[in-house]
Amino acid sequence: MLTKELVKTHCRIDTDFNGDDALLDLYTGAAARYVQTWTRRKLYETENSPGYSDDPDSILLNDDVKAAMLLLIGHWYANREAVNIGNITTEVPFAVEALLQPYRIYGL
Repeated sequence: MLTKELVKTHCRIDTDFNGDDALLDLYTGAAARYVQTWTRRKLYETENSPGYSDDPDSILLNDDVKAAMLLLIGHWYANREAVNIGNITTEVPFAVEALLQPYRIYGL
């Protein structure tokens, strides 16, 4: 999936700091599952990944998907609670959905 270094760079975490590694791993896995659930497709890292060639509805971990996942991970890392009080909010998932929309399977 995404490298820990890339995720830390996106979240602006000093790469020497390992205190949040488990949390970032959790968010990375959740972001991958979000992509699969929202697009209704199985996510593969490369064309050589097991099962990719047999899956007519596969989706590759390309730049659009990586960007969507990083947006989700960054949002979840910065906003760790379910409620944000006293701030103006914007919808991050819209940007994520805009990146993933071309890959979504409709009509299931």
